[in-house]
Amino acid sequence: MTSLLHRWHGALALATLLLPAAHAEPPPARLVPEKSQIVFVSKQMGVPVEGSFKKFDARIAFDPKKPEGGSVALQIDTASAAFGIPMTDAELPKAPWFDAAHFPQAGFQTTAIKALGDGRFEMAGKLTLKGIARPLTVPVTIAPAANGQSVASGSFVLQRIDYKVGDGEWTDTSVIANDVQVRFKLVVDGLGAP
Repeated sequence: MTSLLHRWHGALALATLLLPAAHAEPPPARLVPEKSQIVFVSKQMGVPVEGSFKKFDARIAFDPKKPEGGSVALQIDTASAAFGIPMTDAELPKAPWFDAAHFPQAGFQTTAIKALGDGRFEMAGKLTLKGIARPLTVPVTIAPAANGQSVASGSFVLQRIDYKVGDGEWTDTSVIANDVQVRFKLVVDGLGAP
């Protein structure tokens, strides 16, 4: 009887030690910025013009097999926005556009992540741009890549005037359209397979 009791206590102690590990948060994954991209496309006089953010980072604590407990926080350096046209690029950090002096970062922080199957997820959260935070739901597809990395990609449309991007005289949407398409491809280390 004493031997059986000792074995039971031993099993209970082992289960207690393993329990926190089973409920631990997923280990953070790491964004690989040099392989990633965030692109934005706006229409100027009806012609699509593509730009991108050159500097951004993310904090990712997300297990694709158990997405509900995960979180993603993306930070974007607004002064890094560029179309590749020097005269236009010089205007983007200024007050009517991204106002990088007062709002050096834009960001997206998830509040809920839902699996849709086949490596597809719905990430709900808040996008903050020029100090304005609005709810946004982003569709994301995660696929395995080389060297144990994963690629998270997707796109969504936002209205620039909601965030006062292109303020003042630039609110005329016949010159620059209100809709801006944002496309992203984020390469991540340590995410794991969906």
